[in-house]
Amino acid sequence: MTRGGIRIAFLTSGGLAPCLSASIGALIQRYVELDPDCDMMGYLHGYRGLLLGQSITISEVVRENADILKKYGGSPIGNSRVNLTNVEDCVERGFVKEGEDPFQVAADQLMDDGVTILHTIGGDDTNTVAAQLSAFLAENQYDLTVVGLPKTVDNDIHPITQSLGALTAAEQGAIFFENIVNENTSRTRQLIVHEIMGRQSGWLTAATAREYRSRLERKPFLPELLLTKERWDIDAVYIPESPLDLEAESERLRQMMDRKDGVNIFLSEGAATETIVEDLEAEGKDVKRDSFGHVALDHLNPGEWFSKKFAEKIGAEKVLVQKSGYFARSAIPNEKDLDLIEKTAGMAAHYALNGKGGVVGLDQENNDELSLIGFSRIEGGKRFDFKAAWFRDLLREIGQS
Repeated sequence: MTRGGIRIAFLTSGGLAPCLSASIGALIQRYVELDPDCDMMGYLHGYRGLLLGQSITISEVVRENADILKKYGGSPIGNSRVNLTNVEDCVERGFVKEGEDPFQVAADQLMDDGVTILHTIGGDDTNTVAAQLSAFLAENQYDLTVVGLPKTVDNDIHPITQSLGALTAAEQGAIFFENIVNENTSRTRQLIVHEIMGRQSGWLTAATAREYRSRLERKPFLPELLLTKERWDIDAVYIPESPLDLEAESERLRQMMDRKDGVNIFLSEGAATETIVEDLEAEGKDVKRDSFGHVALDHLNPGEWFSKKFAEKIGAEKVLVQKSGYFARSAIPNEKDLDLIEKTAGMAAHYALNGKGGVVGLDQENNDELSLIGFSRIEGGKRFDFKAAWFRDLLREIGQS
């Protein structure tokens, strides 16, 4: 039995982002303020836990110490990548039985648990599945309110202007490269490729480059030695949205290598995906995909592909490929993100208690105001506007047209 007739469940899903733990902490605090008698619980490891009926109770100790969650990255209730629409995958992994509908199993579990409000915290896949689950519940007259919070380091949810955790991921990626770039002194003619998360959107790569160069402006240099700003600067930024002329770029980067004895590239992991897949399949290699049908980028190794393509053409003597993804996505949210998280969680709790479902986020189609966005408007795969003035200025400054 619930204490006050209201039972709230939390579910985090997909990859990590610097907002999950803090979002749950902020939601718990807000609900304690708005309805002290409510019950709260969390499904373990996202939709996996929902399908298997695995959950954890938000105890009095957790309620009283929810602020601790804002000091951690990751998710205190676990994540996983499970797609309720991929029945075959759900059956194969043992989450549902042959012949069962994952949506029906999820709905039945929510009802068995007495859940009246479900908060999904995730990216485009998580929230589009949440939208389908919400529709399924409504069609089958299940009385439950679903309110999502937008999480993704890629910042690729339409029409969300700024997803939770993305600003922190960009900052952390810049900090990561501040250490890696020092490797330019370990060898002559070195090519350093900084591979950054971003399957379809280059926003995180672009934002990380902007943050890194902003921090670079505040650094002192000593050009009498090898400590020149030019050696530490970025020479190229490659993203999925922008076309790449490999030959022209090779010639430009060759000149950069000859002049400053090193080249630094910021690369979105989704850049040139189709070309890389074609290359691998032409070689007879299998390309792995996840439950959502996405190419498994960690097996694709775009950084390695790009480095091999460029190394010989620009005369690199040493190649270093470094990925900041796990470092950045597992971070504690910075002040800007934490402020947005707390405002978003507060509004999400308010709407949920009033029986209104959707995703709470900054609506780019409504003057970037924080508001409740209907599930029907939520779509994944939002592309980064690579013609944005700040990004064009960045490319011009580093000599990349």
